[in-house]
Amino acid sequence: MVTQDRAARTRQALIAAAAADIDTNGYDGATLSAISSAARVSMGALTFHFSSKRALAEAVVEEACVLTRQRTAVAVAAGSPPLQVAVELLRCLADLLDESVLVRAAALLARERPQAVPGWHQAWVPALSALLTEAADLGQLHREARPDAVADLAVYLLTAVEVNRSAPAGEGRGAEGALARLLPFVKRAVASGDA
Repeated sequence: MVTQDRAARTRQALIAAAAADIDTNGYDGATLSAISSAARVSMGALTFHFSSKRALAEAVVEEACVLTRQRTAVAVAAGSPPLQVAVELLRCLADLLDESVLVRAAALLARERPQAVPGWHQAWVPALSALLTEAADLGQLHREARPDAVADLAVYLLTAVEVNRSAPAGEGRGAEGALARLLPFVKRAVASGDA
């Protein structure tokens, strides 16, 4: 039991170190030696848990997706009108980008290696698409705003916020702050007059 606990802690330390290295240096700049050093484990321990940098990156995305699905489920369970829940979900995702190095690394990997590493977007886009379809069915979307196009816009918006999250310091410069400034314009553009 003690060995299993130590192995689980080592694995988590490696995932956290990999997320931090990927967040700082991107996938190509991240190195297994830097990750093992940051996690304070030997290269042998790293390769015992993960056979390659790609396997480690996939574990980072998997952990980020678990966290994202949990937060998405909480946001979707709010019971508000679907368009409002969709907006709250985007705010929740921006918060995650601000607070979680795992989520930031997964979002970066989604941009840098979309074919090689399963995408972070898969953890939240289906829920957002379902909300937008429901909003359209209820007449909450502008008649020309197709749910799939609005979902694509949300992906692009969050990607832009993630890419620019390290803009010069100032109030409201994090991902959530940037999204808060942009969401009113987007909502006005896609919502029906009644929403």
